[in-house]
Amino acid sequence: MVHFRFDAVSLPLLLALLAGPAIGDAPADEGYSTLYAAPAVEPADQPADRGETGPPRPFVDLDEEPDTYVAEPLYTDDYIRNDWGCQFLPQGRVYGAYLAGPKESRLSTHLINIPDDSTMWDSTLGARVGLFRIGTIDPFRPTGLQLDIEGSAQLRMDLPDDKDVIGTDYRVGFPLTWGDDRRQWKFAFYHLSSHLGDEFLIKHMGFPRFFQVRDALVLGRSVYLTDALRLYAEVGWACNSVASDPWELQFGVDYAPRAPTGVRGAPFFAINGYLREELDFGGGLTIQTGWAWRSEATAHLMRIGLHYYNGASTQYAFLPFHEQQIGAGAWYDF
Repeated sequence: MVHFRFDAVSLPLLLALLAGPAIGDAPADEGYSTLYAAPAVEPADQPADRGETGPPRPFVDLDEEPDTYVAEPLYTDDYIRNDWGCQFLPQGRVYGAYLAGPKESRLSTHLINIPDDSTMWDSTLGARVGLFRIGTIDPFRPTGLQLDIEGSAQLRMDLPDDKDVIGTDYRVGFPLTWGDDRRQWKFAFYHLSSHLGDEFLIKHMGFPRFFQVRDALVLGRSVYLTDALRLYAEVGWACNSVASDPWELQFGVDYAPRAPTGVRGAPFFAINGYLREELDFGGGLTIQTGWAWRSEATAHLMRIGLHYYNGASTQYAFLPFHEQQIGAGAWYDF
């Protein structure tokens, strides 16, 4: 019987000899023995594309950027436009807010001058967001059925008179919307109540109180003639009202970017007409124009520009009074 005896020198040597073929398959590099090294590969013999077969590169620089690899997007435009599903808290709206609508729930502020009255600071502190959608995941031109929730406090302060709060209208609603990227419908319920400001009441104890309440159902229709130009109209009927008749009409034109604009932005303009039965179907006309930005990450719309309004007061506690507003503002729609 033959006995093998391994000592501290022979055992490493034997392991090195057994590992020789594996070492020979690895690319040779400076500092290594060329006894088992593979033949060097000239650059001209290298494959031109990663999909081709051929010997491996003799050396790979980990800091070198790949020359043929192109990163694939997580999803394509066709995917976000065509893939349907049920989404909770979706981005974007099937039926967008009216840009010049005086009673829309959004985040906005603007300074206005009312001739023969004062300089006012009008602000809307609110938002309208999606609760769920059965439709596409496209936030810019969504298709499907979507339920939103809206809420806002629409207040007016008198700047020269210590910024006293003149009045505040409170609104909450639930718009149910459906449609595609060209045509949309809206069926909504909203509650609105108007209140005079405490400071105003203290200084004008004899002012007539005209507190208005509306619980209204609304049916709206919106059509995009182009990707940026929209026509809309809606009719509202109040099932419960105080100091207000049931019917109201609203219609207008919006022109604003629907796709992401980047930091450069794009122009916008908007015209809105709002007619009320208690005013013998008179009301008010709003015109706005300026510059807008659409976010790539959220599809939110930010605008700054000029504002003009002529008609019955947009503060419903002063609804019987006529006013003309000239000013500038900023508006943000979620």
